[in-house]
Amino acid sequence: MKFTGYKTIIALATIVFSLFNCYAAIAQINNSSIPHLIRQDNVVQLFVDDKPFIILGGELNNSSSSSLTYMQPIWKQVKSLNFNTLLTPLSWEQIEPQEGQFDFSLVDSLISNARQNNLHLVFLWLASWKNGMSSYPPVWVKRGYKKYKRAVIQNGQTQEVLSTFCEANRQADAAAFGALMKHIREFDGKQHTVLMMQVENEVGILGDSRDRSDAANAAFNAPVPQELITYLVKNKENLVPEIKSQWAQSGFKTSGKWEEVFGKGPDCDKLFMAWNYSGYVNEVAAAGKKEYPIPMYANAWLDGGNAKPGDFPSGGPLASVMDIWKAQTTAVDLFAPDLYASDYDERCQKFTQRGNTLFIPEMNSSDDGARNVFIAIGKYNGIGVSPFGIDHLSDADKSLFTKSYSILQQLSPFILKEQLKKQVAGFIVDEKTPVINYEMNGYRVEISLDELFGHRATIGYGVVMADGPGSFIGGGSGFRVRFFPLEKGSKSIIGIDGVTEGTFNNGEWVPGRRLNGDEDDQGRAWRFASWQVGIEKCSIYKYE
Repeated sequence: MKFTGYKTIIALATIVFSLFNCYAAIAQINNSSIPHLIRQDNVVQLFVDDKPFIILGGELNNSSSSSLTYMQPIWKQVKSLNFNTLLTPLSWEQIEPQEGQFDFSLVDSLISNARQNNLHLVFLWLASWKNGMSSYPPVWVKRGYKKYKRAVIQNGQTQEVLSTFCEANRQADAAAFGALMKHIREFDGKQHTVLMMQVENEVGILGDSRDRSDAANAAFNAPVPQELITYLVKNKENLVPEIKSQWAQSGFKTSGKWEEVFGKGPDCDKLFMAWNYSGYVNEVAAAGKKEYPIPMYANAWLDGGNAKPGDFPSGGPLASVMDIWKAQTTAVDLFAPDLYASDYDERCQKFTQRGNTLFIPEMNSSDDGARNVFIAIGKYNGIGVSPFGIDHLSDADKSLFTKSYSILQQLSPFILKEQLKKQVAGFIVDEKTPVINYEMNGYRVEISLDELFGHRATIGYGVVMADGPGSFIGGGSGFRVRFFPLEKGSKSIIGIDGVTEGTFNNGEWVPGRRLNGDEDDQGRAWRFASWQVGIEKCSIYKYE
């Protein structure tokens, strides 16, 4: 069409106005400092309103947030436990009860209630999968099984599990998630109540090591995607050990079918499913990020013991398949373990491989869990932790989480500052590991089980960090700290200058008792007694 005169001016003005509105909308998102992750010196921190933030969270039971009436007493309960963030499900079936018709009333009410109680939220998008199964899709997806295909396992048995190989499944899930994220941006884009989104839940196939539907079999017998091969070749020297070992069986072949490149058996099937689940989850996450790009993560049901793929969800974002997921999940920021295992420290380490940021959305709400949070945050720079099923933690005075979170809440600004300098130690000491040594603030710092008059604590836990030259801050229970020079052969002795217990009120130190005598072992150690959980400052001096 050819424009002349005033019509040209009007047309150009219309185009300019449209572009202005588009850029204004983008600028509004960028300028409002939405929650985002920043990596500095290989430490990743979550920023909320331009300040680093540690999630001291708790996850509700699966169905709790589906009823606002049920939720009413929980809000105050969460605050009394010193939580700053609530992790709560949003189910696809409630968001899109009829195809293309969305109901965000529950979303808005949850966000509004969180604001009223000065809490943040992490929403869990329970859609195509939850715990490997597909009970959360809406009825129109469940009943439309001819269009929305299911996975098939051994002996041709169809599962109540949406297949990753069905494009209709992907498109429907992604469309719903995109609509949800658009609404959250419109409702919360300035207030930033919602910090992150979990995309699906513990994905992977159960009952078999892989999907054996016709579409899945065709993909399995096709060449390994070039995108994955290119990634593996590029990152060959740094791949997680399990994938490198699996690939080595073929002599690191760079072409061929899945079994030709990775060998036959359940472990090959697991990699195949990891590629397909990660592609699906990334497509859903990307649809959401296009509307509102806050951090998004995928969580994992962990393997362990003699369990084989299919005993746990085969294909989920485990540490052992992390590189398969990283190869194509450009819209997923991190992979998060649901960490109930006893080898907590080792699992945290595995989930920090390949630069992955640690966040633990599910863990035990027991006393063991309340101690382990210091490992996740203090040792592995985790951006947050969250015990599961917090509905039943009704007695705040008896929950050790209340005390642990109080310590971490007060110390978070100092942890976030010192972790960038690698001057933070989070730990648990017990009969198995009674002593741990660190280099910190120019000294060797020895942390051990507390002992007085021949009575030794059975477990100690907490966090210790630098606080300027010759000064330290710590919090926890049941441990003691001694200081030694780093220089070999040094005859210097490091003495305790002074110890003060206290609290932080809005970042300001409020001193309590000046500890001495038995409380610092006659000046020989910085002690945290096992019968209490507290915060202390310590200063030291050097003499010969």
